[in-house]
Order: sequence, then C-alpha cells, then structure tokens
Amino acid sequence: MSPAQFERLQQHLQRLRLFKSCERLEALLQQAAGGEVSYADFLDQVLSEEVASKTAKNITMRTNLARFPFVKGLEVFDFAYQPSLDRKQVEALAACRFIENGENLVILGPPGVGKTHLAVGLGLKAIERGYRVLFTTAAQMIAALTRALAENRLDERLKTYTVPRLLILDEIGYLPIDRAGANLVFQLISRRYEKGPMILTSNQSFGAWGDVFGDRVIATAILDRVLHHSVTLNIRGNSYRLKDKLKAGLVRSQEQPLTET
Repeated sequence: MSPAQFERLQQHLQRLRLFKSCERLEALLQQAAGGEVSYADFLDQVLSEEVASKTAKNITMRTNLARFPFVKGLEVFDFAYQPSLDRKQVEALAACRFIENGENLVILGPPGVGKTHLAVGLGLKAIERGYRVLFTTAAQMIAALTRALAENRLDERLKTYTVPRLLILDEIGYLPIDRAGANLVFQLISRRYEKGPMILTSNQSFGAWGDVFGDRVIATAILDRVLHHSVTLNIRGNSYRLKDKLKAGLVRSQEQPLTET
C-alpha cells in the first residue's frame, strides 16, 4: 500500500467519524497482511472495534450525565452482608425489564444498608442498555423545583426530571418535606405516571410517608401512583458503616425490617 493510499484511508475514516479505526488502521492492516485474513474477517474486526469504542464512549457520556454520587456497580455489592436481599431478584432487575415494562422500583431499608448503591448499580445497568438515566436526591429535586417555581420556570424544570427514561429519586424521608414540597413531588410523580419508570429509595415504611410529606392525602396520592406498577425491595440488615464496629462487638446488630403497610 502506498503512503498516499494510506493517508487517503485515514482521511475517509476521519470524515466518517470512525476515529478508533483511524487510530488502529496501521496495526489492523499489518495484522491482516501477516495473517492472510479474508476481506470479510478484516471488515468484521474493524467495525467490531469501532462499535465497541463508540459504545464505551456513549456509556461514559451517559454515566456523566446521570449525575451519580459515585460509580459502583452491582458486581461489588456485598450481598453476603445483606442476607435478607434476594440476589437473584436483583440480578433479574439488572436485565432492566422493569424499565421496559414501565414499572417503578422502591428500595426500603434503614440508613447505610446499601439502598443508594443498589439504585446506582441498576442505573448503570440501564445505561449499558442504552437508557438515559438521571439521579437526584429528594431534597435536591425539591430545592430545584422550588427555585424554578419562584422564577416562573416550573414546567421547564419539571422536564429535566421527566425526559430521562429512568429517574432515580434517592433519600425520601431523610429530611422533612413541607406541603409545598410535597405538592411539587406529586406533580413530578403525576407526570411520570405510567410513562417513565423510577427507582425510589427510602428509610421510611410506606405507612410513615404521610408524616414524611406532611400531608396524608398527598402521600396517599403519591403512593397510589408509585405502587400501581412497581416492585419493592425491603432490606433488613445492618449498616455497612458499622461493619467493623459490629465485628469488634462495639455495637449490637439491629436488623429491623421496614413494614410496607
């Protein structure tokens, strides 16, 4: 192959935005020439590497846009420390059929048992399958919607939370929510109802959501929509943050379930 032809191939690949193939062109050509690779096999290898590169870049981009507080997959979740959690059920959820079916996932449990880790891990699986994901805490979302309401931009801001295919709403119940905030949450839940699935985490049982939202009527309306099509994971275990102290006998085990009624 002449230098002019090689340069021309690189230019074609750049114009087609096949950057990985352009980067690997010389090595791929040498490999093909040395191994007497068929035209079909050579083209298959070039395109396979290009697709893999673009997929990895897209996953990285969507992961950054998701605004996760950390990036930890389900592969590093310590299921042995939370025996109340059905690992097979979580692995089934990782296939993301609940997203395709428009189902919500609610993860209940006391602080520190891994609710956020599970939510992030499932969010990462959703991104791998091509879904757009957004993570936020309840407090962050209410604060953002409250500012938007004051600036007469509520509809615009609500779209931020309704456009992503999967919304992860973390830490419901960790901070009190006033009636105005509860109304804003209700508006969001109503917009996503039967359209966009969510993962919600809470340290409060469903029966306590009336107190969480400061209004039992609004809480009932929210739960009605959230639970209509949903799956619930109830973690009954100890905090990972107390793991070392438990081993040392400095604190007692407290495996208290959160009832769903």
